[in-house]
This record gives sequence, structure tokens and C-alpha cells, in this order.
Amino acid sequence: MKTYLNALGVVCALGQNKSSVAEALFAGERGGVRSTPGWMPARQVALAHAPHTLNALPAGTATWRDNRNNRLLLAAARDIEVDVRDAVSRFGASRIGVVIGSSTTGIEDATRAIAQRERDGEWPADYHYAHQELGAPAAVLADHFQLSGPAYGISTACTSSARAMLSARRLLRMGVCDAVICGGADTLCRLAIHGFHALEAVDSDTCRPFSRERGGINIGEAAALFLMTREPARVELAGGGASSDAWHLSSPDPQGHGALQAMERALASAGIAAHAIDYINLHGTATEHNDAMESIAVARLFGQVPCSSTKAITGHTLGAAGALEAAFCWLSLNDTAAARRLPPHVWDGLADAALPALRFTDASSRLPEGGRRYLMSNSFAFGGNNASLILADAA
Repeated sequence: MKTYLNALGVVCALGQNKSSVAEALFAGERGGVRSTPGWMPARQVALAHAPHTLNALPAGTATWRDNRNNRLLLAAARDIEVDVRDAVSRFGASRIGVVIGSSTTGIEDATRAIAQRERDGEWPADYHYAHQELGAPAAVLADHFQLSGPAYGISTACTSSARAMLSARRLLRMGVCDAVICGGADTLCRLAIHGFHALEAVDSDTCRPFSRERGGINIGEAAALFLMTREPARVELAGGGASSDAWHLSSPDPQGHGALQAMERALASAGIAAHAIDYINLHGTATEHNDAMESIAVARLFGQVPCSSTKAITGHTLGAAGALEAAFCWLSLNDTAAARRLPPHVWDGLADAALPALRFTDASSRLPEGGRRYLMSNSFAFGGNNASLILADAA
């Protein structure tokens, strides 16, 4: 049974809607990644900011649900509002599901609340534990659209929203839902920034995926949402695969066995061979170990396929990364402005001779003309949690 990505809403460091995001993406703009004080004592780190001013949640929404993460989520939802309302009118509220991936939800609000309690001895009046609940984003969307189908969150670190898309696909295939809002949202928070810094994985400068000078990640924030149905649309979620190799709590299997397994399962799910893939959006975090294992796995399975990491222009958006980077594949398949553009690989051009050479895209790279095009998006997370998605032109 085929499933399609009928509509996309996206907000990230590249822009506030899919058209602005697409133009900045294909141009390789990195203006949203900037050195930012105030997040770590005595140090500035490069972070990728979504728009700072986000609309408050609609009137009538419980005040304890009003945090930056949910505001960012609803900003992305506005791009698919008409499509969701139409689906509700045709299928009914009980037949629409919501599956949202996130790794931190509103934990930044909780961090501020805990600091105030330590300082003043009492919680802020507007603090509620639900700010940080992992199921809160899905509940907010279900309430916003007045849906009564399945609504839940998935948190598998940096594969969260890719896993949410696989879960949404399963709900459709099982006949539980007729449409599912799926994707992810994560916002900047001190917990993640300090945690990655403790692992010596944060770059003070803009990150350089796969460079011999790479020095770690830039953390970013984003929300990306799809409306997925069984109704034919221009882009199909043609395949998906996941694995959990559990190599180490915070380091990937150095030979990329778990990554290979996820990619191979995605190919099998799509019913295609590796040579059919026209482009890969790499996980490409610019950390030493992730880039090494991913280059080994990709080179072994695909050889010289066009590929890029987009984290140099969006930051690593953690639980939102899987859906955000699938969105970039969706934008390539829907691109008409300059026909079939691919996201460029933005870096310093200093290849790491210790890694297998990959075929990185640039601003002139395009999808091939004619035939069906297949694009893969990789997400690899702590604990050896891996996911690969394959998007394609509708058959």
C-alpha cells in the first residue's frame, strides 16, 4: 500500500515557510547560523535560530501549553492548515492521526522554571510539567485541529521525527487512519547545548561536515510537518528502514553497520536497488565519529551517489532533523523554479583523506531528467538508533 506526502509545513533557520526555505536551501545560505552569547558561561557557540518572534498560541489554548516549541510547531502547521481541514471534512476527526518526534519539547521553559525555584524558592506561576512532556506537541496539534484519532510523541533522539514518519506510514497501512500529521519539532535549549558541549561535540564556528577540520555540531531549531495519506500526490514516501545497533550510548558503530542496515531496509521497503538512488541527504553532523562511519557506509553501499549534509545551513535540529531533511528532499522533488535543484554541500572544501571520498553536491547540482527519481534521507542517533527514508516522484 502506497503512502504519499501531500502537504508540507516547515520553519527553520532558512525561513518561515516552504517557499522561503526552498530558496535559501538551494542557494546554500547560512545566515541563520551565528555565534550567540548567553547560552553557555564565558563562551559563545554557533547556533541556528528559527525566527525569534513566533505568534502566541491561539486564544482558548491552555496557557501551560504556550512555549516556544509549541509556537514553532504551530507556525509550521499553518502551512498545511487548509489541507488538514479538508482532510477532516472528508475523513472525519477520528480518522486523522498525529505523530510528532521531539527530543526536548519545552525543556528550556522547565530549565528557567527550575532556576527560578532555586533562586526564589517557588515555581513560576505559569510553569506546568506538561511543558516538557514528550507527547505534548502531538496533543497541541490534535487540540488545534480538534482531532480524535491516535496522537502521540516519539523520542529516539536525533531520529525522532524520521521514526514519527515511519509510524505514520504504519497507521495508514494498517487502516487505523486515513490521514496523519507527522514530523517533528525541537527548539534551542541549554540542556542539549551543555550536554553536547560536555561530549566535546560542539563547534564554536560554523560546522564543516566531512571536512578534515570538522570540529563538531551547531545545534539548531526547526519544525517540519507533513500531511501523509494514501491519496496520490506528487511525492511518495516510497520506503523506510530503521535499525538499533546499540553500539554505544553516544558513539556510532565505527564501521557503520547499523547505518547500513537501516539504508538496506529502506531500499528493500521501496523495492529498489542502491543504484536507483539519485541523491542522499546525509546525517552529516560534522562530528569526528559520525562523519567517519557514515562515509564508510554510504561509500560501501552507493559508491559515488550525489549527496550533501545540510546541517551547515540549518544546524543539527535534533529530534526535528529527520523530518526537516526529508522536507528538503520533498522540496527538490517539487522544485520548479530552476528545475530539479539539489541542496548543496556547504563546507570548507578540505576533504578528509582518512575517509572514503563522497560525491558532494554544489549549487549547480540537479536531479536527472526523465524517469522516476529516488531521494534518501539519513538520520542516526544516540544509542545506535538509525533511520533512513526514501522519497520519490509518484509512480
